[in-house]
Amino acid sequence: MRTELSERLGIEHAIFGFTPFPAVAAAITRAGGLGVLGAVRYGEAEELAKDLDWMDAHVDGLPYGVDVVMPANKVEGVSVADVEGMIPEGHRAFVRETLARFGVPELAEGQRAGWRITGWMEAVARSHVEVALEHPIRLLASALGSPPADVIDRAHGAGVLVAALAGSARHARHHAEAGIDIVVAQGHEAGGHTGEIGTMVLVPEIAAAVAPLPVLAAGGIGTGAQAAAGFALGAQGVWLGSVWLTVAEAELTSPVLRAKLLAAGSGDTVRSRSLTGKPARQLRTAWTDAWDEDASPGTLPMPLQGLLVADALSRIQNYETPELIGTPVGQIVGQMTEERPVAAVMDELTRGFERAVARLDRIASREGGHE
Repeated sequence: MRTELSERLGIEHAIFGFTPFPAVAAAITRAGGLGVLGAVRYGEAEELAKDLDWMDAHVDGLPYGVDVVMPANKVEGVSVADVEGMIPEGHRAFVRETLARFGVPELAEGQRAGWRITGWMEAVARSHVEVALEHPIRLLASALGSPPADVIDRAHGAGVLVAALAGSARHARHHAEAGIDIVVAQGHEAGGHTGEIGTMVLVPEIAAAVAPLPVLAAGGIGTGAQAAAGFALGAQGVWLGSVWLTVAEAELTSPVLRAKLLAAGSGDTVRSRSLTGKPARQLRTAWTDAWDEDASPGTLPMPLQGLLVADALSRIQNYETPELIGTPVGQIVGQMTEERPVAAVMDELTRGFERAVARLDRIASREGGHE
C-alpha cells in the first residue's frame, strides 16, 4: 500500500490512523502507518505535551501526526469562561434533568471533569499547535476547515505537511487555495463531523477538484477491500478513525462502551448536533435521542454545545451509564465485531488490500483475454 504520499512521509503503508489515544497512535505508526493523535480533548497544552513526549519515546523514531480543531478566523479576548457565560440556563436545566432521569451520579468532590471540549477554542487550539510543533511531527491535520494562514506557514517552516478534512469539492478547493498539502475527503459514512455526500461520490470529486494535491479517502473504510476502493477512486491513502476504538490498545474505551460498539450494526449511528453543535455521526443512544424530543431546548452552536455537555459526558463515561454512553463512530461500526491489537488490524488491512487488488487483476486479465 505504497504511494507517492506514503513515500514522502516515510511510512510503509498509506494508512493514516486518527485516534484520541496516544497508545493507539503509536501502535499504528509502529505497524507501518501514520498514527495521528487527536488534540481536541486536551484542555491544557501541558497534558498534550506530556502525551507527545510519551509518543516520542514509543514510536521507534517513526513519523506521526497531530490533529487539531481551530477556527480559521481569530477572535481576540474571548476566554472559555466568557463563552460558558453565553450558555442559557434552560439548556443547563435540560442537561441536569436528563442526567437525573437516568440516575447518573455527580462526580466526586474535587474530581475534575475530563474530555472538556475546550480544544474548539481558538486560544486553546493555538496552544496545541505550539506544543505539536515542538515535537518531531510530520503531519498537522485540521478537522474543521483550513487552519489560519500563519499556522500553515509555521508548519511549512518546520517541514510539517498540513492536511484538512473536506466534505465537498467546494471545501476542498478552499483548502487548496489556502495552501494545505493534503485533503482528507471525508464521506457521509464517517464518524464525527461529516457532511451529506457519500464517500463513493466524494473522493473522485475532490481528487479531480484539487489535482495534483494528494487526497486521502475517509468514511466507511475499515477493510482492505474498502481501502482498495479508495485508491481506485483516486486517493493516495486512507484515513481511518472508527476502527481503532475497539483495539486492545484503546484502554480508555470503557468496557461498557466497547461492548456496545462491538454489538452495534451499521444502522446504529446517527448524525446529531448534541455533541458539539455541528452534525457529528455517533453511536445512537438515549442521550442523542433526548436532544430530539419535544422537551429539548435544541442544541447550541459550536463551541457552546460542547462546553454545555462536557461535564455531563464526563459523568456518563465515569459511571458507564449503559443507556447514555456513546462516542463518535462511523457506519463501519457494523464490521467492528471483535477486539484485536492494532498490529492485527493493520495486517488484515494490508492482506485484504492485496486480495482485492489480486481479484481486480484477475478480472482485468479475463477481460483482456476476451478482446
